[in-house]
Amino acid sequence: MVKSVISVIVATALIAFGAIWENVKLNNAFNELIVCIDEINLKLEDGTASKDDILSLQSLWIKKKEGLHVYIPHTEIKEIDLWIAEATTYVVYGKNDEALAKLEVVKELCEQIPKTFSVRLENLL
Repeated sequence: MVKSVISVIVATALIAFGAIWENVKLNNAFNELIVCIDEINLKLEDGTASKDDILSLQSLWIKKKEGLHVYIPHTEIKEIDLWIAEATTYVVYGKNDEALAKLEVVKELCEQIPKTFSVRLENLL
C-alpha cells in the first residue's frame, strides 16, 4: 500500500515537473523570437532592413524549431515556417509593408502557441 502511494506521488511529481519544463522551454524559445521580430520590425519601419536581418530571424527559427518538434505539433511549426518564408521574400523584394504584416502574424503566433500548451485550467479541461 505504501509503495503504491509513493509511486503515485512520484509519478505525479514527474508529470508536474515535465509540464513546467515544457512551459519554460516554450516561453524561452518564443520570447527570443519575439525580440528578434521586434528588432526587424523597427528596421522595416525605418526602411533600413536588409536581407541579412530577415535571414537572421529565419536562421534563429530553424535553430529553435529543432527542439520545439518535441513539444508542439508539426503543423504549428510548419505554419511559422511559411509565414517567415513569405516575410523573407518580401524583404528581399523591398516590400517592407507586406513583410511587416507577415511578421506581425508570426509574432502573434509566437505569443499564442505557448499559451496553448501552458499549464492552465482551460487547457486541462
